[in-house]
Amino acid sequence: MREGSGMVRFRRSIPDRYFDVGIAEQHAVTFAAGLACEGMKPVVAIYSTFLQRAYDQLIHDVALQNLPVMFAHRSRPAWSAPTARRTHGSFDLAYLRCLPNMTVMAPADENECRADALHGVSRWTRRAPCATREAPGQASRSTRKCARCTIGKGELRREAGRSRTQRIALLAFGSMLQPALAAAEQIDATGR
Repeated sequence: MREGSGMVRFRRSIPDRYFDVGIAEQHAVTFAAGLACEGMKPVVAIYSTFLQRAYDQLIHDVALQNLPVMFAHRSRPAWSAPTARRTHGSFDLAYLRCLPNMTVMAPADENECRADALHGVSRWTRRAPCATREAPGQASRSTRKCARCTIGKGELRREAGRSRTQRIALLAFGSMLQPALAAAEQIDATGR
């Protein structure tokens, strides 16, 4: 699915570093693990719903071996397609978070997505797997600079007004941050 994963231009630019295994998700993950064992730095671009088909390979071939494989996976919410029952991607955060050695990132906008990708590359030097989740519509541009996100730590994005009559805080991550900040603005809540 090179079109859906945004790999068309990459394939044209660097064809000898692009491998299309078709719909063989288990093979894609094991193949990436094999490349990592030989010192390469593979990135698996895949929809999260198809990555869950390779869960056994994620556990045994990548996570337990602590191999530097980066999963750039695309989440596809259930309500986005008529084939939703078969292809929704709402389980990725749950099934990736419980894997040993795995760092899971859910960027809120284009800048964070870029920073997460760079962080994923730096994880390779420490020999560890990571996954960054891209949600549809995430290409929203942000004027905020994000040089590097702190993994495992929340970030305050909006402070409630001075009146503080309401003690409300909205917590969000990934593509839900922008709607949460818009709601926080309307009700004068803290946004994190």
